[in-house]
Amino acid sequence: MILNNVSLLEGRATTSRFDSNSSLEDATIRELVRLATLAPSAYHMQNWSFLAVRTDDAKAQLVDLAYGQRQVKDAAVTFIINGTLHAHRSLSERLQPSVDAGVIPASIQSAWVEMASASHEGNSQLQRDEAIRSATFAAMSLLLAAREMGLDAGVVGGFDAVSLGEVFALDAHELPVVLVTVGRALSDNWPQKIRRSVSEVLRIR
Repeated sequence: MILNNVSLLEGRATTSRFDSNSSLEDATIRELVRLATLAPSAYHMQNWSFLAVRTDDAKAQLVDLAYGQRQVKDAAVTFIINGTLHAHRSLSERLQPSVDAGVIPASIQSAWVEMASASHEGNSQLQRDEAIRSATFAAMSLLLAAREMGLDAGVVGGFDAVSLGEVFALDAHELPVVLVTVGRALSDNWPQKIRRSVSEVLRIR
């Protein structure tokens, strides 16, 4: 399993040029999101949401909001990945299936709800930080899921978040964090770019 995960990462490269004639079925889109939601989140809040943009009209709106970045239009689907604010208020409900399945005891559910409420309620900065963290974890999981399914993917961080929320009618508690483009790559994409060496980025104490 470890070797498989390593190969997924080593074989992944950001795709910026997609075959605009490719498409994805609803079942594939749902499976990508299901796998993305296996990402970790604090207290298991699962504080994320996904909007799959794939119709021509919706793509045309989104590419304008992403400053004309063509991959948003050419990819089979572009996911708007949002972090959700004040997710601690729904934590008990989100943990209940794990309690029912015997994964965690009800005492842990109560303790986590109490701790999350104490730290998050009234703390907008922590809610925002947690939303961004969780959405980012979900985005990376989606990238790996796409690779595992034989698809190509990329990340778009440049977009007008305020206008995006208005155009796509996001709820007030949804914070658009990143766009993930998924589809079939054209042959002229760059290979994986060279990374900094481990010795440059790692300290061991």
